Amino acid sequence: MSPANSRSGSAPDASGVRSVQRALDILALLSEERPAVSIREIVEATGLAKTTAIRLVQTLEQNGLLWAAPGGYLAGPGLWRWAHLARSSWELPPETQRLMRDLGARRRETVNLYMLRDIHRVCVAQQESPQPLRHVVHVGDELPLWAGAASKVLLRDAPESLLTRVARSSPYGEGHVKRLTEWIGEAAHQGWAVSHGEREDGLSAVAVPVTGRSGAVVAALSLSGPTVRFSDDHVEQFSADLRQAARQMSERGFDHPLSPAI
Repeated sequence: MSPANSRSGSAPDASGVRSVQRALDILALLSEERPAVSIREIVEATGLAKTTAIRLVQTLEQNGLLWAAPGGYLAGPGLWRWAHLARSSWELPPETQRLMRDLGARRRETVNLYMLRDIHRVCVAQQESPQPLRHVVHVGDELPLWAGAASKVLLRDAPESLLTRVARSSPYGEGHVKRLTEWIGEAAHQGWAVSHGEREDGLSAVAVPVTGRSGAVVAALSLSGPTVRFSDDHVEQFSADLRQAARQMSERGFDHPLSPAI
């Protein structure tokens, strides 16, 4: 194939990927705080030309992913099928839900379950703290791995190449690998990790690993909240409760923390 043909053959692929990303960027504008979005808001938020935004919105609408309404475009009914698939794949078993609910009620701090995804940790389940001042991460949110108690737990089995990429994504650069390695080693030695203001001032967390049948870390279970409520005594109590709950989750024999091994 000639260079000219190679270039012409790759152009549609690049254009297609770009269009998919733009469509996803439009859908990502929708949230609980903004359930509808107008063409003007799409153009302002994405920087797309108005004609391009209209074309993408029309395609999404034709496929049921957006729905035209007086206030703008809403999430379309076609998303229900994907939502159902995601829920059936990621919904916690009742026993795990109970463990997180009981832990949150007893310690009155937010309980999160995180999983590793590339250089991020994804919140796959949460039990919100009942207190007015609390830490909330929405299910599905991606947080960086370069800091935080849950990251120190999730990275226990990570190869050097992943640690390097995580460090590069941090504000500290590749040299952050040394600090990450120290954190991970300390967490592995004591069986739990703690963080105070590493990612966000005034925020603390304690996390423990949830392991699969092979002993590998498959998730991190954490308690998080304002640093003023995470004294050394409380951290010790939180870590004990978290380890007990995580041990019960692990003893179910999960290869995947959200579905029992078959």
